[in-house]
Amino acid sequence: MNYNKLLKIAQYQPYPLLFATISGAHLYGFPSPDSDYDLRGVHILPVREIVGLYPVQETIEVSEVKAGLQIDLVTHDVKKFFTLLLKRNGYVLEQLYSPLIVYTTPEHEELKAIAYNCITRNHYYHYLGFAKTQWRLFNKGDSYQVKPLLYVYRVLLTGIYLMKTGRIEANLVKLNEEFQLPYIVDIIAQKISATEKSLLEETDLEFHTQEYQRWQHELESAFYNSHLPNDASAKPDLNSLLISIRK
Repeated sequence: MNYNKLLKIAQYQPYPLLFATISGAHLYGFPSPDSDYDLRGVHILPVREIVGLYPVQETIEVSEVKAGLQIDLVTHDVKKFFTLLLKRNGYVLEQLYSPLIVYTTPEHEELKAIAYNCITRNHYYHYLGFAKTQWRLFNKGDSYQVKPLLYVYRVLLTGIYLMKTGRIEANLVKLNEEFQLPYIVDIIAQKISATEKSLLEETDLEFHTQEYQRWQHELESAFYNSHLPNDASAKPDLNSLLISIRK
């Protein structure tokens, strides 16, 4: 991993960072040789811009080749990110708890401790909806791409694991240590040895349809049996941290 280059790219952005991590295929455990680097994080807008009359950059998005790397960077201002945490948004949780850390601060660690109280059983809906979207992409046309199929399994297993343990695990390789799906190893091997848009070498559509339905039902069962709270309780602590950061 090109952490030094990625750090320089992240710090080149116009505002101070709370953290920057790697998401996408590198986090999920199946990057292709041509996979871009999905940098995700939180920036801190200065008070003079927040209280002024001019529009502020709540979200910064950059897609470019820099230092020889294809970069897809998205950062949110700290207030917007905290607001997203209080919703059933699995994306921001995965970014926050990504072990692939490019830049961090003491406040990042504090935020990770607080955000456990943002995890609810209603994140089920995020992972269910994400899986349905990827399944439609997989079934689009007459050819079947490896990437959306891996996303289907990754998303469903992440959701089940979250419902059962209250912990975020977005890496499909690590998830499969728990779930032991024998076909996952071969599909990942195809993805990491080919391109982002590579096609499955063999497509047993009936088998994957049955597996998709099976793990969808497993996610539903995990949701109904989950002991996670229905609502986030972290708002007071997030508010205090936000005020501290703004100061």
